[in-house]
Amino acid sequence: MSDPQEFGVAVEGGELRVCLWPGTGPVVLAAHGITANALAFTRLARELGGRVRLAAPDLRGRARSNALPGPYGMAAHAADLIAVAGHLGVPRVTLVGHSMGGFVVASTAAAYPDRVAGALLVDGGVVLPVPPEADVDAVLQAVIGPAMQRLGMTFPSVEAYVGFFRAHPALKDGWSADIEAYVVRDFVGGGSSCSLEAVRADATDTLLRTDTVDAVRRLTCPARLMWADRGLQNEKQGLYDPGRLAAAGLDPTRIAVEHVAGVNHYSILFDDDAVARVAGRILEMAGDHTARL
Repeated sequence: MSDPQEFGVAVEGGELRVCLWPGTGPVVLAAHGITANALAFTRLARELGGRVRLAAPDLRGRARSNALPGPYGMAAHAADLIAVAGHLGVPRVTLVGHSMGGFVVASTAAAYPDRVAGALLVDGGVVLPVPPEADVDAVLQAVIGPAMQRLGMTFPSVEAYVGFFRAHPALKDGWSADIEAYVVRDFVGGGSSCSLEAVRADATDTLLRTDTVDAVRRLTCPARLMWADRGLQNEKQGLYDPGRLAAAGLDPTRIAVEHVAGVNHYSILFDDDAVARVAGRILEMAGDHTARL
């Protein structure tokens, strides 16, 4: 599949940059993780093979949307996603979100139930148990510590930045041209394009705000969580496990839960077998939505 088309969408404060992989099927919108960018979905787009039109913005404060100002947080990202759907002329749309993007998707579906046909949460979107009085920086360090450290680092070249990622324990064993393109998109002026202000605001929203925590419980559209075995550093303990999901109080009659074995938090978007499963679920959701129109 060729490189995605790229265009801008007018949103509050400026222009949101969006990647679109063309196709003949319905539009699906994808939301990436807290320090990621739109090209996190390149491998998934190739797996979908034009059976949907996959659109993924660089979320506000990241990559080519990094100049967009605050306020950040899930409400702003939800409004931005709905703006993209409007730009593409889609009255109702299937959403997929990875990591923090899962919270973006859940918040969008909860806030705009008439605009969202289905929500697929990929290793994200269900809150982890965090005390409400917790310090956001301490929580960030515990959950995405190495990613946060990267935001304060400088690199002499894009090659050095790629080299840093090639040593990442969650990425090194499955390194590919897709991952490299994703990393290169994030490199701006000697380091990461991600706004630290945006990352902190979004982390506060996803981990400490009650309304965001409850968004996944307010979903009325078909919804599914696909969770990975392993964590952000390829550690044995992933973000989720049966105990944590039970503690989150998910209603299995409303939100399907699917364990994806043998992958970590990142490789669930790049591993061939895992991506095939994610793509299959997207096609099921998007196809069911089309059938009901």
